[in-house]
Formats: sequence, structure tokens, C-alpha cells
Amino acid sequence: MIGLAFYRHRLSFNCMKQRRIRKKTRLLVPAPPHRRKAQSFSQQFDEKQPHHQIRKHSLDEVPRSSTFATTEAAVYFDSSDDEFSTGGAIPSEDSFFDGEDYSVVTPPPDVLAGDDRAEPLPEFIGAGGGAGIFKVPVRAAVHPGRPPCLELRPHPLRETQAGRFLRSVACTETQLWAGQENGVRFWSLEEAYVAGRGVGGGVQRGDEDTAPFRESVATSPTLCLVADQSNKLLWSGHKDGKIRAWKMLDDDDSDPFEERISWQAHRGPVNSIVISSYGDMWSCSEGGVIKIWPWDSLEKSLLLKPEEKHMAALLVEGSAIDLRSQVTVNGTCSLSSSDVKYLLADSVRAKVWAVQSLSFSIWDARNKDLLKVFNVDGQVECRVDMPHIQDQQVDDEMKMKFFSGSRKEKPQGFLQRSRNAIMGAAGAVRRVATRSAGAFTEDTRKTEAIILASDATIWTGSLSGQIVQWDGNGNRLRDVNHHHRPVLCFCTFGDRIYVGYASGYIQVLDPDGKLIASWVSHNEPVVKLAAGGGFIFSLASHGGVRGWYVTSPGPMDNIVRTELSQKESSYARQDNVRILIGTWNVGQGRASHDALMSWLGSVTSDVGIVVVGLQEVEMGAGFLAMSAAKETVGLEGSAVGQWWIDAIGKALDENNTFERMGSRQLAGLLISLWARKEIRTHVGDLDVAAVPCGFGRAIGNKGGVGLRIRVYDRIMCFVNCHLAAHLEAVNRRNADFNHIFRLMVFSRGQSLSNAAAAGVSTAAYTLKTTTTSPSIGTEEVKSDLAAADMIAFFGDFNYRLFGITYDEARDFISQRSFDWLRERDQLRQEMKSGKVFQGMREALITFPPTYKFERNRPGLGGYDSGEKKRIPAWCDRVIYRDTQSSPFSKSSLQCPVVSSVIMYEACMDVTESDHKPVRCKFHATIAHVDKSVRRQELGNIIRSNEKIRSVLEDLKFVPETTVSTNNIVLQSQDTVILTITNISTTSKAIFSILCGGQTIVGDDGEESDYNARGSFGLPRWLEVSPAGGIIKPEGSVDVKVHHEEFYTLEEYVDGIPQNWWCEDARDKEAILMVNIRGSCSTTWTSHSIKVRHCYSGRVCLLDTKPANLTKNLGGSRRHPTDTRRGKSR
Repeated sequence: MIGLAFYRHRLSFNCMKQRRIRKKTRLLVPAPPHRRKAQSFSQQFDEKQPHHQIRKHSLDEVPRSSTFATTEAAVYFDSSDDEFSTGGAIPSEDSFFDGEDYSVVTPPPDVLAGDDRAEPLPEFIGAGGGAGIFKVPVRAAVHPGRPPCLELRPHPLRETQAGRFLRSVACTETQLWAGQENGVRFWSLEEAYVAGRGVGGGVQRGDEDTAPFRESVATSPTLCLVADQSNKLLWSGHKDGKIRAWKMLDDDDSDPFEERISWQAHRGPVNSIVISSYGDMWSCSEGGVIKIWPWDSLEKSLLLKPEEKHMAALLVEGSAIDLRSQVTVNGTCSLSSSDVKYLLADSVRAKVWAVQSLSFSIWDARNKDLLKVFNVDGQVECRVDMPHIQDQQVDDEMKMKFFSGSRKEKPQGFLQRSRNAIMGAAGAVRRVATRSAGAFTEDTRKTEAIILASDATIWTGSLSGQIVQWDGNGNRLRDVNHHHRPVLCFCTFGDRIYVGYASGYIQVLDPDGKLIASWVSHNEPVVKLAAGGGFIFSLASHGGVRGWYVTSPGPMDNIVRTELSQKESSYARQDNVRILIGTWNVGQGRASHDALMSWLGSVTSDVGIVVVGLQEVEMGAGFLAMSAAKETVGLEGSAVGQWWIDAIGKALDENNTFERMGSRQLAGLLISLWARKEIRTHVGDLDVAAVPCGFGRAIGNKGGVGLRIRVYDRIMCFVNCHLAAHLEAVNRRNADFNHIFRLMVFSRGQSLSNAAAAGVSTAAYTLKTTTTSPSIGTEEVKSDLAAADMIAFFGDFNYRLFGITYDEARDFISQRSFDWLRERDQLRQEMKSGKVFQGMREALITFPPTYKFERNRPGLGGYDSGEKKRIPAWCDRVIYRDTQSSPFSKSSLQCPVVSSVIMYEACMDVTESDHKPVRCKFHATIAHVDKSVRRQELGNIIRSNEKIRSVLEDLKFVPETTVSTNNIVLQSQDTVILTITNISTTSKAIFSILCGGQTIVGDDGEESDYNARGSFGLPRWLEVSPAGGIIKPEGSVDVKVHHEEFYTLEEYVDGIPQNWWCEDARDKEAILMVNIRGSCSTTWTSHSIKVRHCYSGRVCLLDTKPANLTKNLGGSRRHPTDTRRGKSR
């Protein structure tokens, strides 16, 4: 009795004290937007504010990768204003809060949110936010951690690209062409800095800020492109098996423009096309098919009028040479039947490489002979067309029962038996599914990219990230590995090799494979690279196109970055959006429409985005086991979950006011997001994620589900969590949060096909989003959540009140004395200690604890009064972090997302569950960049800055070279040595030899017009070796120019040759162009060399019935003296 009296006296004294302090602090605390009973925050405001030491930061302190730490050259790391990053924030000198300690902050009186001038609520900030992955990411007007770039096509929202994804790019010095799912488009580089057309400018969504471009008529998806500079044509290969030619000259005013010619090249998709050293087109497709389209037939078809397209197609289709049939003898083929994914024209040696899954084949471009077949390890294969042997063994676990009673065991409790059943079922299903899925797992040695370097070596990249260098004969020289993600593309400029990765990285290598530079170019895979016009253009899987100056990394980068940053005010923009987050543990029940309206529908009039997280949508051992099994094979969701989504959508007036963006379910956890239609054009790129934290970190009864979305070009992540239960499980709850934060990896979920649509293999995208730890020596693991501009965690966190009894808690709740209860909140204590939700913020709680209630009992009398009498607790919470490095910062491009809470309350009138639903409304001010205006400003800087103009002028330097002769006369089988000498004492010279055209010399010695073959290919009677390479300073190279007799049969009609005379009976003349570049030159010089073949007087009459000629062989046959050719080469 004495103790009870003392307790009552103490309680009365505290209440009187709180009332006195409340009067003193009333002016310090802003009134909430909705009328409530006044609360006391005395204990928090009486606390002495901790002293915060201001720490200086610099970009040099951004964490650097161990891979590149030993590299002396410049290496760039991602800390972007518009990409994901984990760099540290740069606080201002007057920073109030640096993340080292906790704090309670009250907004100044003049801080109001939105047009309705709503007052932000006071917030509690957790400690530990200034270190590691909990740092606020660095943002800037211009990316401080990578070279400045030309955003030719800014990142379009993925939802706008359905049926229009860009797949490939090809570049000339004046144009950039892109193949897309519905045709092709091109940009004139003269207009690269021009502003986009904007909304309502006659372009489709996603292209509002894109530089001016022109599009073709609709076609089947374009898979590959190749530019033919000699004939000003762009050749494209398509999914429907057709090859199309497009005129490069911008003299066709038709919009959209049409193809010049097209024909059915393959039954399946055209995976790759190249033009060989002799001007013939090679194409490949499924089933190991490789076809050659002789230039003579292509040239004739191009001479026909546009209205004769049908005849042109028939002419080309009839000339096809099927290489697979040529190397098939008695039904046995020397080639694998796997798809040929890539072709490479080795113009130095007149060869063509064909790339299949795990093997290569090398062909002679002139006589079309198969020279070598070898695997990715460099081992020669005699025959690789062998069926894949599938493992026919049936896993014993598929025959095992989930519940076995074969052995008598000690009796176990219900919870233990349930746990064992769930773990056994899910584990068995997972193991079986994993082994069964082995047939769908791609070998990481698979080649994804191939390129010819300026030093005449071949480079290939694989899914493992390994890059291999080969010589021209297919001998493996070296391999390097600078990154652990899949290599997807290459391109070369000068003596540099550019590598694009599935991680979004671009790396620059020297001819020896050493790393020169590296930076994150996009936040999605780099699917294609192309060089031209002084740029390296990169295409990301989302469809964004960026141009990187060939001078990067270099002094020009700092000049551009500084100048462009100073013009920030011209392209910086701000928008406001309100976000409503709702969380509710529904306890496996369902809610009425009135309950959902009370919780959500009644407060959405000013909201742009609604995010709802539910817990315990559906539970039970059988459901959890089935959910784990479905997750293993990539499936998720349930009928009950869909009911909830539909019911909430109805409460939000879905389809009229809001549009559903997406959802993710993991067992009993469900998250879904809606966007108001008025801002729908600025919201997209939805990705999903799930991290189980239940039994063995494998079952989804506990864990987190997340959505990541781009809002006004800023990244926001929303994570719905259900953490470990029970009063004493504080450390487990902390560990669950840490597990979710570090391991949550976002992907496109069931819309993964979008990656394939953009040209990324499923394996490459899967490897990009894998959660496995990288090997030693690779880049540090970056958290997807840490890179976001705003993160909101919400859900049933299960933190309880400690050091208080059930009756005491009920008494304080009845008196609404929440300030003292907050001091007993486990979550608040853990955040004070920096053990959980480090550096994140929560509005001060002014509503009663939301757990635990008896169902269908309204009011505060509904708290659990059963046998267990669980102590009420604030289990259901909303905690967030934005880009503020100090409280109440102003939104800018350096601090792009500034949020404040203007509503944080529980809906106590909803009684359908043992938890009360909670809602939290944010006002977010978002600073973003007008990409179109910034591109214009970049163009002005490039054109006007004298230092930049000087740097670009230096790129025009070409080393001085000489050639031993300008005229070469060849008799039959003659060989002449042409010597190219580099006079420069300091610079390397890169040379390439092309044929500017050939002609027939008449009997009177007169020359007709010179006609160029495809891509300046050589005539068949001429061999040049090597046709490219690098000449060291004061060095020289000898080039063999050889005549090789080559006979042709002009026409076949029904298999009967129409002309028996060999074309070689006439004298011919060709113009060789020896093009010279520097190691980083944007221009070149050219030596013109006239090569004439003088016929010796012999006239060859072929046999009336040639034994070794077949129809459609392209009219080529070697002279018997060809055995000498090997020596001449």
C-alpha cells in the first residue's frame, strides 16, 4: 500500500511539472496540422544539446576501390546527382548535425511546407549517420566523380520505352545511329548540343529532352548496326530476319524516312552483321548459321530504283552463300549448332571471327575457307557440333516427403515442429529448384563482346568480367580482370580500348590491357559503345545515350566541370510532391472499405504518391513454405495480397485519380505504390526487392520488401519491414535491419524482360543484381539503399516499451503522457546509441501505442486484457532519411531532396486487427536538372572557352609519315613491299589501309570511274598484309601488296553458266588509301597509292563443266597456283 501511494504521489507530481513546462515550451513547438490534445515534450527540450565537432570533407575522402588503389592514373568513382552512389556528404561549415550523435530538432517558425503552409513536425534523429553506408550520398550540379559528358538522350523512364527500347548504336564522324525496337533513328552531331523539343514538341514520352533526331518507319526490332562509309549507307539487322539499308545522307526530307533496300536474310533474328575486308556482308543467326552476301549483288540491287525493291530483294537473296553448308560433309558439321551471337571483321588480316556460346571460328574473308575452330580456353576443336548432355539423374530430394515420420524422436513443441516443417519444405524445394535451374544458368566464360584493337590484336570479354587478348590466329596471349561484373561491349579509339560493363562502369585500357581510367557512366548496364565525332558514345539498357569526350580523363574535364557548375542557376529546377506512407499489420484479416477510407482515402487530396506496406497478409506453415519455393523460381504474390491491392486501389480512386505503379510481396509482407495521374510523367523506373529474415534468413515471415522509384529524376526507396518479435529480441531486430539495409538489391522483378529488350542477356542482368560478395581485389560492395536520395522504412518493427509494467503503461496512455513513454521506447534507445536506423529521422510520436489490441474493440480500452496482457508498444513506425546533411537545409542540386513530416498519426478508430494502422505524410522539395538546358550550356562552353578549344585543336595532331612509293605495278602473283615510316620522334602512328575504289583499264589505256566496294573493301585480286597496326616513333612497317589471280563466273541461270571468260583478262587499277592517325587523334592524313595489275597476255578458258563450283557460291574459285599465297603472307 505504501508503494502504491508513493507511485500515485509521484505520478501526480510529474503531471503538474509537465503542465508547467508545457506552458513554457508552447511557443517552441509548432502546432500540428490537425487539432489534437496538447502534448508535453519537456523532457526532450530540457536535455542539453550535445556539442558537434565540424569535420572537413573533400572529394579525396570518397572511398576508393581496392582494385584501383594501386593505379597511378586517374580513376573516377560514382557520387552523382542523378545516379546511385555511396559517397559521403559535404556538410556546410555551419552544420548543426553531423550524424555522430542523436538529436531532437524543432523546425524554425518560418519553415513552412507547401502552398497550404503546413508546419513540419519536430523530429528525432538517430546517431551514427556519418559513417560507412549510412552516409548521405554526395550530390552536385555536375558529377564530381566522373568526366563531364554530353547527354544526347537523357535517361528516359522505363515505362515510356515499351516497344521503343534502344538496342544498338553505330557512329560516323558526323552522325550517331541507334537501332530500336521499332526501327532506327539518327542524330546529326552538328545538332548534338541543341535543346530538346520538350513536352508537346511532337516527340513521344521519354524524348522530351533528347537532342533533335530523325526516326525511320516502323520495323521489326533492330538488333545490330554497321556503318558503310564508302557508300554512305547504314545496314541494320532485325529480329524478323531481315537486313535493311538506310541512306546516311540527310537529303531525304521524308519523316519518317524509309529504307533503301531490304531482304529476308535469315529465318531467325539477325544477331550480327559485318562487312569484310573485301566488301562482302557477313551475317549470323540462330543454329550456327552464317551467311555471306557478295558485294557485287548488293551493288546491283542498290542501282535499282526504289520502286524495284522487290526485284532488289530477290537479287540479293539469290546470291547468299551459306557457310554452314560448305563445312558440312555427310551430315557432319565442323561448327557448333549454338547461336552465332557476334561477328568481327579482322580488317588487318582479311579474316572474319564468329563468336558462339563457348567457341570461336575464324574464316578467310577472301576465299571463305574455315581456318580454325577453338574454344574460349584457346584449345582447338576438330568438331564441336555435339548435343548438350543433360544430367538425367533425379535428385533424391524430389522423392523425399516434406514430413517424415520414419524415426521416433523426442516430442517437440508446436513452434519447433512448425519451424522444422517450414525449414525442411523450403530447403528441399530450394535445393531441387536450384539444381533443376542449372540448365538455365549460363556459363560465366561465355563471350559477350569482341573487338579488334589498333595493334591488330583481338579482345574478348566474358560474363565473369574477364578480358582476353588473342592474336590474329586465335592464340591466347593474356587475360586481365579489372572488374567482377559482365563485360557487355567494347569500342576503340586510337590506341585505347573502352570496356562497358553490366554494372554501368566504363573502363579505359591501354594496348597491354592496363587500366587507364574507370567511372560509372550509367546506373544500368552499358549495352553498346561507339566512337565518332570526338566522342565515345555509351548506350545504357534504359535507353539513355551519353557522349564522353575522347580527351577524358584529362585537364579539359576540370575546366568543363567548373564552367558548367557556375551556370547552375540556368538549369536548376525545383518541384514539390507530397508522399503518404501507410503501414498496418493486418493480422491475416481483411478490412472494410470504410476502414481503408479512414486510414488512407481521407487524407490523399494533396498527395502525389501513396505507398502502403502491410504485414501478416497471410501466414501459416504451408503458405510460408510455398512462398519460399515460389521465390526460388522467381514467382511471388498471392490471391490475398491481390485482394488487398485491389481494395486499397478502390479506396484511392484508382484509375481516375491514382495509377498503380507496382507492388512486391514476400510471404506475409506486401508493399504497393500509387502515383497521382498529374505527376505520372515524372514518376517511373519502378524496381522491386525482397530480403527474408525469418528462419535461417530464408523464410519471409520476417524481413523486408522494397520499391525503388525515380521521382523528378531523383531516387526514392520505400521499404516495408517486419522485424523479429518479442520484448527481449532487441539485438535480433537490429540485426534484421542491418541485414535488410545491406542486402536489399533492387531488380525489375517479373519485368526482367525489359533488360533483354534493351540488349542485355538475362545472365548478365542477373549477375549485375547478385547479392554475393565480390572476390578480393574488386570494388567495394555498394548498397542500393545507401545510394538513394530518400529512404523510408516503415512497418511492424516490433520494438517494445521496456522497464514498465502493463498497468503503468495503461495509466500513462490514458493520461496521454507520451513523453515519458518515449523514453522507454526500445527503438529510440537503440537509435540514440547508433545501433539501428543510423542517421535516420522520425517525427516525434504523439499518438497512443499501436499494439496490442483486441479485435473489434474501439478506443483505448481495447488494449490486450487477456491472460498475457502484452505491454502496449509503438511497434508500427515510419522512419526516413533524405539528402540533408543538417536539419532544415534548403533544397538545391547539392541537397536535392529535402523532406519534412507534416502528419504522423495512428487511426485508432480502425479495429480489424490487433495493430492500429499508421500513416505518415511527407512534404518533399526536389531539386533536379533541366537536361536540355544544361546540354545547351555545355555546348556554349565548348564553343567559347579558349582553353577547351586549344585542347580540341591539339587532338587534330597527326604524326608525320612517309610511304616508299605512290605507284605499284603488279604482274600475276607479284608481291611488292610497301614501307610506311613514322618520322615523329615522340608519337606513335596508327595506320589502316583501305581501298578507295577500283576500275577497269580499257584497251586504249583510259580509266573509267573508280567504284568503292562495301566499307572501302579490297578488290578480290589484291591482298594487303598487314592492313593496319601501330608504328612506333621513328619506326617503320613493311606491308605486302600481292596480286592473287581470282576467277569469276558472272551469272548462273538454272545452274548453267552464261559467261565463261575470266574477268582478270583485263587490266585493273585500285587506289589504296593509307590512313594515318595519332594515338588520340580526331583527324587523319592519307597517302594515296595507285596499284595497277597489268595482264600478262594469258587468257583462261574455264572448263565447260567445272567440278568444284556450285550454285550461289559467289562466283569465286582459286587458281591452282594459290599454294604460293601462304609464303607471300
